Amino acid sequence: MNVDPGLALLGLGARGGNLVYGTTGVQAAMRRGRLALIVVARDRSQRTVDKVERAARARDVPVMEGPSAVELGAAVGRSPLMAVGITDPRLAEGYRARAGARTGGSRGK
Repeated sequence: MNVDPGLALLGLGARGGNLVYGTTGVQAAMRRGRLALIVVARDRSQRTVDKVERAARARDVPVMEGPSAVELGAAVGRSPLMAVGITDPRLAEGYRARAGARTGGSRGK
């Protein structure tokens, strides 16, 4: 089985308490200035675009497109998620390096 290195890092981040989950959790953490990176599901809803991505641009928080909502949720031991926020800057850097190599880049910043 081939494990995606970016998703494996998200799993570690979940176990370490370095993530916030879902649109509401990401919005709250963003308002408090706690996010180093936001990963949005490839199949995200328009609500996620409206509520998370626009606010992230306004607050200069980088956003990357990740896997599907089902895959994103499974990586962190949850039901499908439209967005996951990474609070640890080193974890965010590691995710960007691994996921960016897989996808050929990022959206947003």
